[in-house]
Parts: sequence; C-alpha cells; structure tokens
Amino acid sequence: MANKKSAKLRVTLVRSPNGKIGKHRDTVRGLGLRRMHHSVELQDTPEIRGMINKVNYLVQVEEL
Repeated sequence: MANKKSAKLRVTLVRSPNGKIGKHRDTVRGLGLRRMHHSVELQDTPEIRGMINKVNYLVQVEEL
C-alpha cells in the first residue's frame, strides 16, 4: 500500500455480481460500482482494500 496521502485506486467491475453471495453484491455497491465496466476512483485506505479483497474475483484494480 502506498504511503502517499493522495494515493488513489481505480476499481472496475469486470464480472457481474448477479447470482453471487448477497454480501458480495452489497460490497460491490458499497464501492460505488453500478454496472459492468463501470470504474470509480477511491482513496487507498485499509477499509477500501478490505472491500476489494472480499470481491477480488469481480473487480480489476489499478493504482493511480
């Protein structure tokens, strides 16, 4: 994890959460992802990293 104050991550939904575990669908929505191939830029925090790790099979992550 980057130590920079302004470290950001770009998270993209690459697999559909339909038919997946309910908590995982909720986590995807909590990350702000609404539809396939939708990307959001988020702060690089331990909380966000934990959410990403929970649904890592549904998302693609890039460090900015």
